[in-house]
Amino acid sequence: MSRLHSSRTGIFVAVCGLLMAGYGIYRGEISVVLEKAINICMECIGIG
Repeated sequence: MSRLHSSRTGIFVAVCGLLMAGYGIYRGEISVVLEKAINICMECIGIG
């Protein structure tokens, strides 16, 4: 029983994550995330 319950929970969490990722893509958050990632990388390397 616990294995079935954990499987359902995992599927539910995965579906929620996909829905949230889809909503972020719909809102255009990809450019914001990439811009922040580039800034962090530039700071780590010491260029920015």
